[in-house]
Amino acid sequence: MRQETKCIQAGYEPKNGESRMIPIIQSTTFKYDTSEDMGKLFDLEASGYFYTRLQNPTNDMVAAKITALEGGTAGMLTSSGQAANFFAVFNIAQAGDHVVSSTAIYGGTYNLFNVTMRKMGIDFTFVEPDCTPEELEAAFRPNTKCVFGETISNPSLAVFDFEKFSKAAHDHGVPLIVDNTFATPINCRPFEFGVDIVTHSTTKYMDGHDATVGGCIVDSGKFDWMAHADKFPGLCTPDDSYHGITYAEKFGQEGAFITKATAQLMRDFGSIQSPMNAYLLNLGLESLHVRVKRHCENAQKLAEFLENHPKVSWVNYPGLPSNKYHEMAKKYMPDGTCGVISFGVEGGRKAAEEFMKHLKVAIIATHVADAHSCVLHPASSTHRQLTDDELVAAGVGPDLIRFSCGIENIDDIIEDVSSALYEI
Repeated sequence: MRQETKCIQAGYEPKNGESRMIPIIQSTTFKYDTSEDMGKLFDLEASGYFYTRLQNPTNDMVAAKITALEGGTAGMLTSSGQAANFFAVFNIAQAGDHVVSSTAIYGGTYNLFNVTMRKMGIDFTFVEPDCTPEELEAAFRPNTKCVFGETISNPSLAVFDFEKFSKAAHDHGVPLIVDNTFATPINCRPFEFGVDIVTHSTTKYMDGHDATVGGCIVDSGKFDWMAHADKFPGLCTPDDSYHGITYAEKFGQEGAFITKATAQLMRDFGSIQSPMNAYLLNLGLESLHVRVKRHCENAQKLAEFLENHPKVSWVNYPGLPSNKYHEMAKKYMPDGTCGVISFGVEGGRKAAEEFMKHLKVAIIATHVADAHSCVLHPASSTHRQLTDDELVAAGVGPDLIRFSCGIENIDDIIEDVSSALYEI
């Protein structure tokens, strides 16, 4: 099936007389006839469900749809995108290990890595997405367990060079993990370019309507864990906390990573997505292919308008031929990138704040990548604790405005922005 059809039909095939829509299994527990039947589940000898803190049928149906869209072999839903990124890394890295990450990642993910996971004993080296192969090579250590990046970074909109980073990761026998939230599998399928594991904040385009917080992890099934067994003992040696199972042997390349993340991490952390949220997420997925196209068309037209406006000092959007990542975006995302633009206005911080006061269509919100056009000035909101010099160092200058194009009529969006620019 093509992507548009997968958005509608993948993940769930109702049998004769069954519900056309995926059912909401709003239950914490599941009934079995005998202790032996349930024991097989706890031993991972049979498939099924015993407690929603680990797995739920509704969630698995939606995860299967996202897995199909990404072209992977196994997937799982999480309570948020942050939980997905944490699980994806922590599933193969522990105290004493090391991770290489791009600097161009969402600020919350950067803090997760640089502060919280450092407290857990995992070290991180951050490299610029535009680093040379030699600079990237220098970041690796003998105890490096994975490489992490974002397809399109939030909010700097840097386009990740999959092939450069995947070659370096694989040369060192470790997987490449990429957050594909902004591009979605409609515009980019990272597995086709050497990525091994993909994460998403499903809160963004996948849900698309400000309705649910969630995340997802998808495994390509291509990384050979047993070929690097010395690096990944959690997958390649018996798990004493789960009846001595060796995940890579029992479930193979296609299922080891997600099975371990479910049986071990979800068991212990319980960051499950609620079945009701998964149901709502599925509704968003059914129109994903239609909405993403509209988001990108709107963003392209708005970026072109802003680039030629006398009160706009700069525009950052990979769809513009003048953008430094334009050629790389065409290579990895020929059909479009995302609906998010960043730009600056003449007059800096004060002018940016004044501009936002006059918007009527776009709403001021910390959210991004949904049906509504929304705008944020990080220097006066999410990053207000930083000085101007610190903002520049973080790649979020005091004049930066992040504008997420919704799916409204583009003429209304442009007129709204034009009127607000007139007021500054």
